[in-house]
Amino acid sequence: MGVMGFGGLTFDKIFLVLVIALVILGPDKLPGYAQKLGQFVRSAKRMADGAKDRLRDEMGPEFDDVDWKQLDPRQYDPRRIIRDALVEDEREARAEERKEKAAAAAQARRARLAGASEGDNVEIVRSGTQTFCFDEEAT
Repeated sequence: MGVMGFGGLTFDKIFLVLVIALVILGPDKLPGYAQKLGQFVRSAKRMADGAKDRLRDEMGPEFDDVDWKQLDPRQYDPRRIIRDALVEDEREARAEERKEKAAAAAQARRARLAGASEGDNVEIVRSGTQTFCFDEEAT
């Protein structure tokens, strides 16, 4: 199980780093370096909190409305973005085909209602509530 906020950093890895640090620095210098590391982490947290407070002050009540997870750059996988774009293009093409088929079917239905046969090259003309079938070849 990973340590929160350190993605992929497990207790095993932390323990290994501590053992290596103990071997390299020695037992007499390790407490001093550990104290310096603790001070650095606290100051980094204070800086991050200060930046967050300043941003909250500048943005006002809109700060709470922002979805910060959506702005995380780690979520952007170029492969997923390209795949989604390709799938979206295919969906749009299929939707366009369905619209064309529906329009052709509606045209044929109106032609049948107006009294034309399926093979006729006709244009449907509406006048108020009445539908007329205009055959270009017959005129």
